[in-house]
Amino acid sequence: MKYGSLSFLLVGCMLFAARSAGQQKASPPIIVIMADQLRADVIGEMTPNISALVQEGVTFTTTYAASPLCAPSRASFFTGLYPNRTHSLINPWAPQDAHFGYVSAGIPNLYTLMEDSWDSWHVGKQHLFTEDPLEKDPETQTKWITQQTYAQWMKSEGVDKPGGRIFKALVPEQVSGHHTGARYYSTPFAAPYKPGVGYFTDRYFSNEAQRAIRQRDKTKPFLLNCMFLAPHPPFHIPEPYFSAISSQQVDLPDNVGQWYPGQSPLQLYNITGFLGTRYTRDEWRDTWAKYLGLVKLLDDEVGRIVQALKEEGLYDEAIIVFTADHGEMLGSHSLWQKNCMYEESVRVPLYIRFPSGFPVGRTAIDEPVSLVDVLPTLLDYTGVPVPDDLDGQSLLPLVRKEQPDKARPIFLQYDGNGSLGNFQRAVVKDGYKLIADIFGDEIFLELYHITKDPQEKVNLAFQRENERRVLQLLTCLRAHMERTDDHLSIPENVYAQFISHYNRLN
Repeated sequence: MKYGSLSFLLVGCMLFAARSAGQQKASPPIIVIMADQLRADVIGEMTPNISALVQEGVTFTTTYAASPLCAPSRASFFTGLYPNRTHSLINPWAPQDAHFGYVSAGIPNLYTLMEDSWDSWHVGKQHLFTEDPLEKDPETQTKWITQQTYAQWMKSEGVDKPGGRIFKALVPEQVSGHHTGARYYSTPFAAPYKPGVGYFTDRYFSNEAQRAIRQRDKTKPFLLNCMFLAPHPPFHIPEPYFSAISSQQVDLPDNVGQWYPGQSPLQLYNITGFLGTRYTRDEWRDTWAKYLGLVKLLDDEVGRIVQALKEEGLYDEAIIVFTADHGEMLGSHSLWQKNCMYEESVRVPLYIRFPSGFPVGRTAIDEPVSLVDVLPTLLDYTGVPVPDDLDGQSLLPLVRKEQPDKARPIFLQYDGNGSLGNFQRAVVKDGYKLIADIFGDEIFLELYHITKDPQEKVNLAFQRENERRVLQLLTCLRAHMERTDDHLSIPENVYAQFISHYNRLN
């Protein structure tokens, strides 16, 4: 072989090696921290640890949960699919409808996609319900530390868990869409948790998360999904957090304790309105103080995890996701808990801190995104093969400042809490949100210009000049429902019926 040919071959090999190295998977530590029932608007001065992640990462300012309910939201988060595609529509509490609460067998999720290569740990609330329970799978490679683990530890300590019947009230709930049962759900009632923070649920999970960080398999990249309960009720809160915030410190949003003429009266059949409308604005102020105490507790536990990552040398090289499964009405629109399509319920914080050196083109992204986008983003970053036909899209092009031609619509879905009964569908597009609230044979429509009216005070659907926009958004929503094989449909004449039935009542 001639010297020139040998040189050409060596150069070619070097180029191939360089190209292969450039295409090699990134294998950073992946840390997912999810709060439960956290409003997006409470992150700020009182949450210094979460705010530090905000300052060092990318903020997605307009992020929506796929569903304003725990199980279906988490199913969508972990699979990148909308609820109709996962088949997880409700929390599976009522036996008659429980099968509507589980992700269908065979659908890949973050754990199954990554646990072969990553040292995978789950610490905290486990509400990713699947037909074949993940944590009971004999072949799972994830270490599972869940509410059941906490309950066993508390039993061994001889200490009662937070909560109890005093924090609940009886609520009517439609089952299977046609008959009514009764179930106890949490109220805003608050009391100090006397055993103290050392026995509190989220302190236990924070301790276990730190143990996972220190005891991880250092021959593999590290994957930690830390699922906190705070600030979800019951408001059985240890000191110093129970007394950390006084009601005088609370600056309530204008829409707290207000029922607006254009909001759906069908909410009164739901836990949101059935419980929420009985409290005054002053009473909500007291409730806010307790809720914010739990937010402060959450922030402290996040800080403890971040400190452990730094001590183990993982922080700078990790991709850290902070979010929540859904929000909390907390008296906005005179409603309680989540279970509805208003911003306080469906809009969630989403912050992603990328490893040091990753070229971030934008630190604040205003385009609407969905929690279904997180899984494809992590897979895109790491090079793990993406399952076919995900509903979510990688957010990396947005982060790199590769603007899309047109912002896509975001879809929201609710099918009842512990059983099928209260149904809502919504679409967010071009600064507007259209909501279809469905109960029995009634459909109530709400249209909000959420860019100009973020507290959703004025239902524009009653204004006939908005008919064209309502119909366009209904067409978009129907197409999504058909594409995802929704078990519901919205009649073509729904807007005319809505105007005929409700306009004279407002």
